[in-house]
Amino acid sequence: MVNGTQSFIRLENISKSFGSVHANRNISLDLYSGKIKALLGENGAGKSTLMSILAGKLQPDQGRIWLNGQPVDFSSTKAAIKAGVGMVYQHFMLVDAMTVTENIFLGQEEGFLIKPKKLEHQVKDLASKYGLDIDPSARISALSMGERQRVEILKLLQRQSQFLIFDEPTTVLTPHETTQLFEALKQMAHQGKAIVFISHKLDEVLEIADEIVVLRQGSVVETLNVSDVTSKSELAQLMVGREIMFQIEKQPVEPKQIVLRVESLSDDVLKNINLEVRQGEILGIVGVAGNGQKPLIETICGLNPPRQGKVFIFGQSWNQFFAHRPWDGALSYIPEDRQGLATCLGLDLVDNFLLTTREGFTKGPWLMKKQAEEKAQGLIETFGVQPGDVRVLARQLSGGNLQKMVLSREFYRRPRLIVAEQPTQGLDIAATEDIWNLLLKAREKAGVVLITGDLTEALALSDRVAVMYEGQIMDTFHTSDTEKIDQIGLMMAGIAP
Repeated sequence: MVNGTQSFIRLENISKSFGSVHANRNISLDLYSGKIKALLGENGAGKSTLMSILAGKLQPDQGRIWLNGQPVDFSSTKAAIKAGVGMVYQHFMLVDAMTVTENIFLGQEEGFLIKPKKLEHQVKDLASKYGLDIDPSARISALSMGERQRVEILKLLQRQSQFLIFDEPTTVLTPHETTQLFEALKQMAHQGKAIVFISHKLDEVLEIADEIVVLRQGSVVETLNVSDVTSKSELAQLMVGREIMFQIEKQPVEPKQIVLRVESLSDDVLKNINLEVRQGEILGIVGVAGNGQKPLIETICGLNPPRQGKVFIFGQSWNQFFAHRPWDGALSYIPEDRQGLATCLGLDLVDNFLLTTREGFTKGPWLMKKQAEEKAQGLIETFGVQPGDVRVLARQLSGGNLQKMVLSREFYRRPRLIVAEQPTQGLDIAATEDIWNLLLKAREKAGVVLITGDLTEALALSDRVAVMYEGQIMDTFHTSDTEKIDQIGLMMAGIAP
């Protein structure tokens, strides 16, 4: 009981293991009507696993779930949905070939008895109601990560679930979109829904939650009301078991030679993009998701050739560089899609390490797998990847640990140009602090292009910032220009400074 409010759901003594990895250890948790409960913890602490059990995606090894005082068996996601449980997963559960509307109504038996246009109008009205603008007829494959997140949230809202679980819902949202989401969450709680909010962002948790549950290594270590929290440092120490400083030392570095130059780059989305990056600096690219960041990065990193305009990497033309691209000492790409583009989930960590480093472990026709395994083991220990065993499959890692594995691999290649797309998305505060310091140190020998939806991250790390809107760069300026910084929000909305 909390303030006399009866709980809807109780998870009792839940435990779950994956081989030798104990994700949840004897966890008990109550969800209350009209309350927002935040789950806080490091990567791999067991937050997503616990909520996947509640949502019927996973089955517990032991323990049970109670609904309104009665034991229930959520043997599938369908059973959980029928009981009113809805979850927006950190990694999206969408069908790329279908439209936004088709995804939102997928699995609802009565849905397609209604005319498609009428369904699209329903989606448009729902999106407008919660400030989650989206084109109902667009195909998922054409959407940015931020737009896909909106579709996942709309799916849950359409089902009118009573128990709503949000797993890192703000990682691909701008500050304005996050504010809109929080308004929607508070509105749903006011309507009597029980909400679980999983996040690594302490400011968000303190703003949105009524109660906080802290998990560490699969166990609950603390439950407290937000009103009883004295500081972010207190929460951080509960999460990681040590003090977090919440600061980075950004030492000035003298910019040197140009490592990337883009001249008049244009295509169906991009409009006359001009930029340059030097060794010794971080260029932060910010903007609402879907405004051309992805096609720009895909061209720079060799996935798509320039349609119009020119791209020079280390002074070489795009064609020259990618015709004989070296595996090390050159370009490293850290993509936003860590589960698809960055890794192969069915391979172990050694083989994932070799995806971009294999040329450094070959001798003639032979692959020196043992040496690669030793190097990969050392890297995952240095970067704190859990579980620290190179033989586990990539799919067994939490999202944050998978990202740390990708970062360890790409930094091993000693790049002189780093393109980092949402590099700390889904990472806990301790890991985020580590990655920020790594990027700052890397800029001593490399130029860094940082694409991020987190303005705090962009301003903390970047030497210069470029703001994108509808495929064009609205302005580029130094982070010491406080007047321009104050106008970033307007620029992200297409209003010129």
